[in-house]
Amino acid sequence: MHILRMVAYALVITGAIVWGIVGFFNYNIVSALFGDATLISRIIYALVGLSGITLLATTGFEECYCNCSDRIDH
Repeated sequence: MHILRMVAYALVITGAIVWGIVGFFNYNIVSALFGDATLISRIIYALVGLSGITLLATTGFEECYCNCSDRIDH
């Protein structure tokens, strides 16, 4: 699950940057590189969307890898 969340974070951040460029500069990098509404561009958009859903569904269920629950603070 940890690797899935890392990949999802990377895709969501990338998607946010792409949409920021679209909003600020009216330039779509995905369409410029792969064509408008091609199969590859639709797969990229779908993966970014699935990553957002994954992060939304798993937020609050992060696993703790630091054993912080084992510490006793006195």
